[in-house]
Amino acid sequence: MRSYYRLMLGKQSAYAKECFDGGYIGVDFLGDIDLSRDLPDDWREFNKKFIPVYLQKWPEKTKIGAGLACGFLWTVCKGMQVGDLVLCPDGQGSYRVGEIAGPYSFMPQTSVPHRRKVNWLPNLIQRTAMSEALKNSTSSAGTVCNVTTYSEEIDRLVNGNASRPFSANTEIQDPYTFGKEKQLEDFLIENWNQTELGKEYSIFTDGESDGRQYLTDAGTIDILALSMDKQKLLVVELKLGKTSDVVVGQILRYMGYIKEQIAEPDQTVEGAIIALEDDAKLRWAISMVPSIRFYRYEIDFRLKSI
Repeated sequence: MRSYYRLMLGKQSAYAKECFDGGYIGVDFLGDIDLSRDLPDDWREFNKKFIPVYLQKWPEKTKIGAGLACGFLWTVCKGMQVGDLVLCPDGQGSYRVGEIAGPYSFMPQTSVPHRRKVNWLPNLIQRTAMSEALKNSTSSAGTVCNVTTYSEEIDRLVNGNASRPFSANTEIQDPYTFGKEKQLEDFLIENWNQTELGKEYSIFTDGESDGRQYLTDAGTIDILALSMDKQKLLVVELKLGKTSDVVVGQILRYMGYIKEQIAEPDQTVEGAIIALEDDAKLRWAISMVPSIRFYRYEIDFRLKSI
């Protein structure tokens, strides 16, 4: 099955033109280190080896930032498969779309040493033609984000057909629940500053990277946030509809990993479960774990006369 990615070609698309002209995509993380023999099938093995290398090169970065950067690097060099599509901003409000056409190649002493050959498609995608949901997803601060959820919309845009309305709202099944957890994530991120969590925490970011869909050995964390005073890390787990006590074990696993592998010695780790409804089993479970809080999400529906 084909996957779809949004890829930034350098900060503010600094390398976009040379990549478009040269028929490739690439990243500059880790610099001139040939990764040809260091691309295991499991990204966890890659991160285990190269996070220390990354931190040695850039000691001012955090372990979280190093983990995200190495994860992005592995995704571009190994995770993307031949035939997958990448959407790359051109710096002028449009996206070039390329099809992955070859394996990893190393080009030392260049601005983009870690490369993949691509065939650039003729049609541009205008950002103004995208649905709000796709715009939000492609606006992720990370170098790479997976936008396969929006494959149908992207295919229409690639083929020059943007006439069919497409928005996150059209996929919400009823006024009180979302059709996909990805939609709930997009909605929460878009409205983060208006939430109770947004008063204390900001979405983790480290220059090129952010804390959405953060990959760990324990699984993929929906959102990783950092308190305004930098003293607490927050693991956010999103669930559609009603959830029960099973999610407590899941989020504790994530929290344990972050505490052991990512957090600085003086940082604490907390958890937040967000769902439409809970039950008695969940309430009993989290009553014994003060570091985990539960939040119900709601959609505020209003009519406005025009």
